[in-house]
Amino acid sequence: MALQAGIVGLPNVGKSTLFNAVSNSAKAQASNYRFCTIEPNVGLVDVPDNRLNKLAELVVPNRVVPTQLEIVDIAGLVRGASKGEGLGNKFLGNIREVDAIIHVIRCFEDENVLREEGAINPIGDKEIIDTELQLKDLDSVEKKMQRAEKMAKTDPKAKVELEVLKACKEHLEKGKNIRSLSLSKEEKVAIADLFLLTDKSVLYVANVDEASMHTGNKYSQMLIDGVKDENAEVIVMCNNIEAQIAEMESEEDKQMFMEEYKMTEPALSRLIRSTYKLLNLETYFTAGVQEVRAWTIHKGWKAPQAASVIHTDFEKGFIKAEVIAYNDFITLGSEAACREAGKLRIEGKEYLVQDGDIMHFRFNV
Repeated sequence: MALQAGIVGLPNVGKSTLFNAVSNSAKAQASNYRFCTIEPNVGLVDVPDNRLNKLAELVVPNRVVPTQLEIVDIAGLVRGASKGEGLGNKFLGNIREVDAIIHVIRCFEDENVLREEGAINPIGDKEIIDTELQLKDLDSVEKKMQRAEKMAKTDPKAKVELEVLKACKEHLEKGKNIRSLSLSKEEKVAIADLFLLTDKSVLYVANVDEASMHTGNKYSQMLIDGVKDENAEVIVMCNNIEAQIAEMESEEDKQMFMEEYKMTEPALSRLIRSTYKLLNLETYFTAGVQEVRAWTIHKGWKAPQAASVIHTDFEKGFIKAEVIAYNDFITLGSEAACREAGKLRIEGKEYLVQDGDIMHFRFNV
């Protein structure tokens, strides 16, 4: 579906370390991830899903195919980016193209890692990026307002649009992000063409030192407290540890390393799953001897839309979908057993696909 999450942050916060951890983990022969480079700073990474593994154990297919996300490593930000300072224009342009933001914030002390902003200050760092994005959005909103003001004199639709733009301008001038403005679906139409930076969903990564990877520290707690009104998730992780795990090619070495650090799984897996949810995505499965595969859809999609991710012909000629709930499949052990027990349902065009459904589509073109 080519949905992207962009990794952003100030210089030297561990942003590139995180991206490299994703990259290295995916390239390791025995890793849980696949990864391929699309551009120098864009990669595809598998979404970890234990449900896929359990289905594969039951079906024993020729191959298992996970679903994937695109992760973008966006150029570092400095103060004045909204005015073009540093790589500001490139940074802000790349953010405009992604669907969600993974904001990495430094929550560790290390005199060997340079820092231009003085003492460690997670909230201050967050506000630097927030401010730059807000200033860029304010510029976009004001430019559109100028056009809307002229058109509003004769066009009722433009008048409504202008009111939304005024509300956005006022909100941004207060130092607030558009995603906290709670615009209705209809109101969002007025700004849809602007692709506002502060309207994108965000997930925070508190990059802590090794000693704080399980408990967090005073800096990660500052971040958690500082964003509690944003309804945004904060993942506490040590990016250096994740990079070390990712570099290991042997699954046995990886497990021993994680046991030594009392880890049940890489924090990277939690991050990827959380990013998937942040993008409002869900998964359905197809399961047969040839292939057990996970497919990505938007939450709330109906059966024909879900079929389209396999092939557009499936949506055009959709007749029906055979559906088995994930838990029923796991409990009964096979499609045949589910069919016999009456757990295989026939659903039509209005069926809302549920996360985890095992589906088979009937179509005619």
